[in-house]
Amino acid sequence: MDEIEFDVKMSAGALYDFYLYTTYTSLTGMLGTLVGILLLVNYASYKELAYLIFGLIVLFYLPVTLYISAKKNVLLVDSFKKTLHYRLDEKGMEVSQDDTTQTLEWDGVVKVCATASNIFVFTTKKTATIFPRKELGEKTTAIIALLSKYVEPKKMKIRF
Repeated sequence: MDEIEFDVKMSAGALYDFYLYTTYTSLTGMLGTLVGILLLVNYASYKELAYLIFGLIVLFYLPVTLYISAKKNVLLVDSFKKTLHYRLDEKGMEVSQDDTTQTLEWDGVVKVCATASNIFVFTTKKTATIFPRKELGEKTTAIIALLSKYVEPKKMKIRF
């Protein structure tokens, strides 16, 4: 029987990575970056200080506000204050904290993707369970293998 158990304590860095991923893989995030770059290109061409100022604001405002939001949410959201316990098996993903347990069956997973630092198991288009790789340690490969086994291949956006 396939079963993996592990604990995760949410950090501002992991949440920030998730915010960056969801923002910059969306059309809005990509367009914002493109506009910022075009403003800087215009500054280089026309030497108008306004292009430089607005270009830098467009490029740096969002990452800074996402970081502040991640720091704030880790401190304020009750479920982030304590360690979450996960159990992955053939039935799905179970998460528990204190006396509360929730289970998500594998067909409820929208997609699974990853960055260098985290694995994201999306349950809706904008919400995901975050597994920080540094907390998973040597279980990372086994977790990815288990996810690959039970989540539909078209929903798997990561490789070993």
